[in-house]
Amino acid sequence: MARIWKDSDVSLEPIKNQTIAVLGYGIQGNAQANNIKDSGLNVIVGLQESGSSWKKAKDDGHQVMSIPKACEKADIIHVLIPDMVQAQVYKEQIAPYLKAGKALSFSHAAAIHWGWINAPKDVDIIMVAPKGPGSKVRETYLQGFGTPSIVAVHQDYTKKAWERTLGIAKGIGSTRAGVIETTFKEEVETDWFGEQVDLCGGSASMVMNAFETLVEAGYQPEIAYFEVLHELKLIVDMIQRYGIAGMYRRVSETARYGGLTRGPMVMDKDVKGKMKKALQLIQDGTFNQEWVSDYKKNGKNAFDRYMKEIEAHQIEKVGKAMRKMMWPDSTE
Repeated sequence: MARIWKDSDVSLEPIKNQTIAVLGYGIQGNAQANNIKDSGLNVIVGLQESGSSWKKAKDDGHQVMSIPKACEKADIIHVLIPDMVQAQVYKEQIAPYLKAGKALSFSHAAAIHWGWINAPKDVDIIMVAPKGPGSKVRETYLQGFGTPSIVAVHQDYTKKAWERTLGIAKGIGSTRAGVIETTFKEEVETDWFGEQVDLCGGSASMVMNAFETLVEAGYQPEIAYFEVLHELKLIVDMIQRYGIAGMYRRVSETARYGGLTRGPMVMDKDVKGKMKKALQLIQDGTFNQEWVSDYKKNGKNAFDRYMKEIEAHQIEKVGKAMRKMMWPDSTE
């Protein structure tokens, strides 16, 4: 059974006098830094001096400095810069200031688990990973609640790594909802699996194939778009709030019977077998090696050949018109 902490189980006192450097001010960095500051902890923001986020962080009331200066000053270095630049930034700007007893903190385990970063033995290595986008982390905090996080300690040099981990989790508001213990290995492997076979890759591919099936059968693309894409959010919202059984209790009887009998026909044992293969490629490091190699060779252009196919797909062309109908002020 997983270990779970709630707000009353955790105190900010152990890290009250420690300086937390949040590196990066993207969606997560912005949200977490502001929540930590509003919780009364001592936070500084470390950024590239030529970066576009510098002014925004200062305008939000933060003490902003270069990444090396922030790392030199900090007791806890919370790394929230993009995954694929972490290794280089660590080597050039973090490692020289990572003195004994400091903590190296993350919200995703990939850099440590896959060895992109090899930290010394005399520091704590910890993780607080909110289970939601930064906008939600900030929104729920301001509402007096929080976004759940999963937490882990990879290396406990000071014997106070868990106090630091849970203190950060409380600072960003996650203990209000609850935090769950995990490991760096479990976090990265399950996170990547979910992204690939369900949340991003699987759901997008399923929607596109369903759309093609209807259009190829002679149905209007606009009607197909509404049925297989637009309404999906309504169902996912119900699943998130009420569970799968709860969703089925809240749809029509025809939808319930059709889903219960035909869903397993489409998502069958062959599909599950392919999911297991995708998981194996994550676990054995194949996907990591492929991703790192592709990024080193092509950088952000690594996505282009895949994105161009999606952007050219009929569902995207139809979708732009449909979304404009529903949200006339939206920009894409």
